Amino acid sequence: MSNPLRIPVLVGSVRRGRQSIKVARFAGRRLEEAGADAPLLDLRDFDLPIMEERLHMRDDPPPGLVRFSESVRSADALVVVSPEYNGSMPGVLKNALDYIYGEWNRKPVGIVTVSGGGFGGVQVHNHLQLLFLRLKALPVAGMAVSNVGRSFGDDGEPREPHYEKSFAGFIETLQWYARAVGAAVAREQA
Repeated sequence: MSNPLRIPVLVGSVRRGRQSIKVARFAGRRLEEAGADAPLLDLRDFDLPIMEERLHMRDDPPPGLVRFSESVRSADALVVVSPEYNGSMPGVLKNALDYIYGEWNRKPVGIVTVSGGGFGGVQVHNHLQLLFLRLKALPVAGMAVSNVGRSFGDDGEPREPHYEKSFAGFIETLQWYARAVGAAVAREQA
């Protein structure tokens, strides 16, 4: 039997009272139920200072940055859960993404956006999609969560059944791309 896909879930906010953590935990649980290894990558745990230079250009990287880089590099795919702040991504997420580059190459990424309002973070989704393309990642799946405070309970479970169905399709797509890209890279390296 092959190893499970490693698909970490990156939490793109460190804000007090953040609602996106509920959706990230839900995503991680559903990925694990689908057979993936899905650790939570919480930017709070990496304590990344404001970027002065990319990781590969530093001889004094912050310890959290090395762990963050390895977490991305070793992943078969990633899920990024981000709220929308002022029409875009939180600064802490942009800062983290700017630190590394080669780690994203050919990496399938699923983008889950979250908002307290009715639009589900569509503007941040567009920004993240363009950024990941620039990083040579493959944004292959997307999902939006509107009215997150009402849509997800404190236990991280959706209160609206359509999120279960939507996320099942999201996972299926992301896992398909992770396997396809992994197989192509393995053939290329053989």
